[in-house]
Amino acid sequence: MAKQADFTKMFSDMTAAFPVDMTAFNEAVKSSAAFGEKMSKVALDAAATSTELSSKFTKETLSKMSGVTKAQKEPADYTKAMTDFASAQAESTAEHMAAFAEVAKKAQMETVELLMAAGKDASEEATAAVKKATDDLTAQAKKAAKAA
Repeated sequence: MAKQADFTKMFSDMTAAFPVDMTAFNEAVKSSAAFGEKMSKVALDAAATSTELSSKFTKETLSKMSGVTKAQKEPADYTKAMTDFASAQAESTAEHMAAFAEVAKKAQMETVELLMAAGKDASEEATAAVKKATDDLTAQAKKAAKAA
């Protein structure tokens, strides 16, 4: 029977012939994790603030509802109570929507800042990696030229 080739040794020898510096990969993973952490913080902060605003808005709405639910002496008083509630609710809604818009604006600005910083960092890391690779190849070429 034919003996099966030892592919493990062959691949081991092949990878040893082309050494790879894993530093750049490890740094990329660390940078990616740090970026993910910062982005998550922005999202979680925005969600927490939005939840607080929503809760406050709900509490205010419910407290204003007491005027609408009270028994009135005259039928016109019901109309007045509803009108007062609608007016107060419209004002409150405008205030809360502005607050929600501020939360969204803050999250957007922080996201843009993070993306700009990440792009700058990635560019610097890529430049450093290319320079290192060029230096390594130049050194190998010089070494090969001397050996020849």
